[in-house]
Amino acid sequence: MSIEIITPDIDSAADLSEEEIFAAHEGGKLSISSTVPLDNKRDLSIAYTPGVAQVSRAIHANPELARTHTWAQRLVAVVSDGTAVLGLGNIGASASLPVMEGKSALFKAFGDLDSIPLVLDTTDVDEIIETLVRLRPSFGAVNLEDIAAPRCFELEERLIEALDCPVMHDDQHGTAVVALAALTNAAKVTGRQLADLRVVVSGAGAAGIAVSEILLTAGVTDVVILDSRGVINAERTDLVADSGSVKARIAQRTNPRGVTGGPAEALLGADVFIGVSSSKLAEEHLKLMNHSSIVFALSNPDPEVLPDVAAKYAAVVATGRSDFPNQINNVLAFPGIFRGALDAGARRITPAMKLAAANAIAELAEEGLSAEYIVPSPLDPRVAPAVTAAVAAAVAE
Repeated sequence: MSIEIITPDIDSAADLSEEEIFAAHEGGKLSISSTVPLDNKRDLSIAYTPGVAQVSRAIHANPELARTHTWAQRLVAVVSDGTAVLGLGNIGASASLPVMEGKSALFKAFGDLDSIPLVLDTTDVDEIIETLVRLRPSFGAVNLEDIAAPRCFELEERLIEALDCPVMHDDQHGTAVVALAALTNAAKVTGRQLADLRVVVSGAGAAGIAVSEILLTAGVTDVVILDSRGVINAERTDLVADSGSVKARIAQRTNPRGVTGGPAEALLGADVFIGVSSSKLAEEHLKLMNHSSIVFALSNPDPEVLPDVAAKYAAVVATGRSDFPNQINNVLAFPGIFRGALDAGARRITPAMKLAAANAIAELAEEGLSAEYIVPSPLDPRVAPAVTAAVAAAVAE
């Protein structure tokens, strides 16, 4: 069986109307189709009873045959509890389903992977894990989606341990991979090295923590994170009191200069701003950054600072939107990451695989690299195959 996308082709977001959007979603955006003929009795006997019984008996005798004679090994479960959907927040499982259907459509279109949206009517981490463990024979990988922080960190960590297949929370790691790819090329455009950058990450939720982690893994040594209380540092009283939290752990690995205060103190002398929160970046704070700075204002639909304002001070500007240059879009990463992991038979998605994906995306933009072209288009047909190959090679190393 395979999943087919039944959404119409839309060329430009500017052309969208409410009527067109609702018409495209009516009845859902996915359907199931057979990969074998079902035209006569012989076809039915092969695809279903009695022929299918032979395959079931064989799998019972040798469970490894399920990898080659069912679709489970190539099937991604797109899982959400509906607590952090797009910019809409906690809207619940049912309201999140159109987004998960769309994610499945992207998996098929860009990674040629079948996937099933699963929205769970619970926010209990134990219940979600138990559900997916019991469903494990039905899928080959798990894409966690739109799950609120900080619960998303615990869920991903525990699910990786509970399942023997690739698991990735795309809101964390898809964003991080593409941000690293973009920053790699933005550094080249501005004549810098990653290791020398002073980076400020605004937002300590799912994406902010993951972006910070991947930058540290890639060799950036000076990362300062801002949350709603200001700069995260190891001495902040709320983090000392909650020493086991994700924020407290990342505080031990970031802010090497011991910066305290708020956005002004963090951005003074900074080379890079990466926004993954709803907090706005004031123009007066942009002025505090180093010459030829790099600004990634990635919140959607409203960036932390509009590109025309950022461009007064920054040499390279990126957003999460398709109507501005340099769109940081997760679709550049997740289809190829999952496809590469499944092609290689990986049990986990490792930091090395994520770095390989980021490097592959960055390399595709090297020809024609400029301040307005630091990552390829999400529609570039080279992207998913390149990421797939890079990730599969990283598994083999």
